[in-house]
Amino acid sequence: MAAEPASFFSVLAPGRRVWAVGAIHGEAARLAALHDTLRERFATGDRLVYLGNYLGHGPDVLGVQNQMLAFRREIIARPGVFACDVAFLRGAQEEMWRKLMQLQFATSPGEVLEWMLGQGVEPTLKAYRQDARDAKIACREGALAIAKWTVQVRNAVHAHAGHDELFASLRRAAHTAGQELLFVAAGIDPNRPLKQQGDVFWWGSGYFSQLATPYEGFRRVVRGYSRTRDGVDVESYGATIDGGSGRGGTLNAVCFDYHGKAVDWIEA
Repeated sequence: MAAEPASFFSVLAPGRRVWAVGAIHGEAARLAALHDTLRERFATGDRLVYLGNYLGHGPDVLGVQNQMLAFRREIIARPGVFACDVAFLRGAQEEMWRKLMQLQFATSPGEVLEWMLGQGVEPTLKAYRQDARDAKIACREGALAIAKWTVQVRNAVHAHAGHDELFASLRRAAHTAGQELLFVAAGIDPNRPLKQQGDVFWWGSGYFSQLATPYEGFRRVVRGYSRTRDGVDVESYGATIDGGSGRGGTLNAVCFDYHGKAVDWIEA
């Protein structure tokens, strides 16, 4: 497996603490409530990472993206905070969306589409006022029809200011410059080097819950989503902060110091 370029990762400058936001899954109201508390607790020297899975499942996918963009602008406008202090990771929902925009190249596009719809893509399509039935018809008609449909969807995204830029900014993982903390969407495979994780970052692996010793020297690895809904765990070396947002649960933001300790927690 080829090594991934350094540009695929966000590197957080040395600071005091890092706030990590778990999987949101279209729950804009929860994110707004979380931001209301976070703006009061975010201090000089803090960093902020959104751990992917912003899209899908919940009722307000567009609102989530608008909330994140607005809060980022607010935070980096503060003295001493820079654009590189806020990072956005790609989760499974964003990876599926990226693949959906390339559906015409799939070997069995109809089957791929059905699988994606079953995994939560349909609420994102509806948010951009797109009908999954049109995609199914295009799949039956062939690659040219699918390509025309994906252009239509891209244009719908482009109509919302900042959304193209947000999708383009997504990174595979984030870590502090001194490699104290590693942040991922869904997991890592401890048997692979960091730059050879590939899609394990957003789909996870069965190894994450078994992490007991430092991986590549990081003091803690933090993920935002658990496919098996293991619940929140900030005590283990492999920390999980997924409260089940978009699936009947809560949205969490956990603050870690550079020693790997969870020092603050917001639940919405």
